[in-house]
Amino acid sequence: MKAKHALWLVCAPVVVAVGIVALLFLGLPKNTRQFSKSELQMGAISLSNDIFKGQALKTQAMDKGYVPFFGSSELARQDTMHPSVLAAKYKRSYRPFLLGKAGAQSLTQFFGMQSMTKNLSGKKAVFILSPQWFTKVGQNKNAFAAYYSPLSTASWLLNAKNTFANRYAAKRLLKMDAMGQDVLMKESVQKIAKGQSLSLGLRVYLHGRLKVSQSEDQLFTTVDIKDRMANLFKKERNLPKHYSFQELDKIATVIGQRQTNSNGFQIYNKTFETKLKGERIKRLKGEQRRFDYRRSPEFGDLELVLNQFKQSNTNVLFVMPPVNAKWAKYTGLSTKMLKQTNQKIKYQLKSQGFTNVLDLTNKGNVKYFMQDTIHLGWRGWLAVDKKVKPFLEKQQRQPSYQIDSYYYSKSWQNKVMVKE
Repeated sequence: MKAKHALWLVCAPVVVAVGIVALLFLGLPKNTRQFSKSELQMGAISLSNDIFKGQALKTQAMDKGYVPFFGSSELARQDTMHPSVLAAKYKRSYRPFLLGKAGAQSLTQFFGMQSMTKNLSGKKAVFILSPQWFTKVGQNKNAFAAYYSPLSTASWLLNAKNTFANRYAAKRLLKMDAMGQDVLMKESVQKIAKGQSLSLGLRVYLHGRLKVSQSEDQLFTTVDIKDRMANLFKKERNLPKHYSFQELDKIATVIGQRQTNSNGFQIYNKTFETKLKGERIKRLKGEQRRFDYRRSPEFGDLELVLNQFKQSNTNVLFVMPPVNAKWAKYTGLSTKMLKQTNQKIKYQLKSQGFTNVLDLTNKGNVKYFMQDTIHLGWRGWLAVDKKVKPFLEKQQRQPSYQIDSYYYSKSWQNKVMVKE
């Protein structure tokens, strides 16, 4: 029995590869679906898992002038000053394509990019970096699994050269335990992690896996799409006909004041009522005094993202949002620790040529800048738009990136910056 088992392990990749080739000859649907203008508009703000993990809709959108906005849970806060609302209302030359939800961090975004590398080439992007990503654990495994994409992984594997970055990415992917029972995919990742070439059988399997995933994506990517257009149109109606930062800031202040008047933290009323009111808020007093974002594997995962932007020659604006200062004080979150974390993130970016950085980390005490404890709100999104608009609409200097593999190291991940 052992001999038969061993023989199967040797032959399995070849058998599966032959089966995949047969499927390809039988003919899977061609990757030719063209999405309508309304489907692209809907998909750009839907924050759909299927679109994020897929390829067809988001790449077609990029070809038609949509700009990727990478981030996490803050992207879902579609208030009146959200970038998608402002771009639609004032007929901007660009439209944001939102990529990321709660739990999406640098590693998730890196692998998500692998199905759209051609669309990033020579283009612009916006990337929102949250300090809350930089925990002791870094990327949460369950969150990563929710966004894991065989399509993106197969795309990456088939193009992965033997580089330090790819070996690092492969090792991080293996730690996430997201591939389940896909033995051949896992074997392929293990080979990349060791700097080994993929066998012919594995490459045929990956091509077949990619083809099947692409066909499924073509057919099903819009099936469960959430239509958020009605909300966008509703928000648009609250805006003046012509763009004026000063007028919009007044409107943002009025809305923020009205929608946070149930509490002293300037937290959105509905969020406060459902998540924080009563005994829950009492338990959270001083609860974050031991939080530390200065030492984290997230710094290594961020370097993967930077390396991808370098490879794609993508001109990126990084946005560093603040933490609600009133909330930080109440929960004991160290301002010194936050400042050192932000200094470290900025150093990693700027020392490698990523100089387009919108640092809003000192705005946590500005009224109605935040919608809740950690997410940008009315005046916060407006401050983002003030920088994003000229960055995307005007010609920018071609970036010159110099990637340093030191930023993958444990030494850097655990380093505490005391000054810039």
